[in-house]
Amino acid sequence: MFEMEIRIQSLENINAAARQFIDEVINQTSANVYAFYGKMGSGKTTFIKALCEELGVEDVITSPTFAIVNEYTISPLPTSPHRGGDCQTIYHFDFYRIRRIEEVYDMGYEDYFYAPDALCFIEWPELIEDLLPEDTIRIDITEQGDGSRLLQTR
Repeated sequence: MFEMEIRIQSLENINAAARQFIDEVINQTSANVYAFYGKMGSGKTTFIKALCEELGVEDVITSPTFAIVNEYTISPLPTSPHRGGDCQTIYHFDFYRIRRIEEVYDMGYEDYFYAPDALCFIEWPELIEDLLPEDTIRIDITEQGDGSRLLQTR
């Protein structure tokens, strides 16, 4: 099991935390799917936005709450290589509004989760747990008493 812990003290250091996550998790594993667990308002979307920025996404990054999935193209940055530049696309999912698992089958989730040149960042993965690939990296984001956020793999 892959273990990691990152503390985000404030929004001012979220991009540094995202760079650390890229270095310590994305660049150190072969997984393409990253499942982010946390309560509403814990910072899942904000952290994924920072990850996308640090990976070189130049598009406007928004929550896919209503679209279910947003697709972003990675413009590789020489200062932030990601697994040798083999990933060219990010799929950002938000399964909060999924009512039936058939909706996920209908959208062709396998085309996203098993794309060899893509990274998938998933919010509310507990709603599709049985469909996640075996090598999915699961990350809990929890708000701490001092307002900071703690990211931990499980």
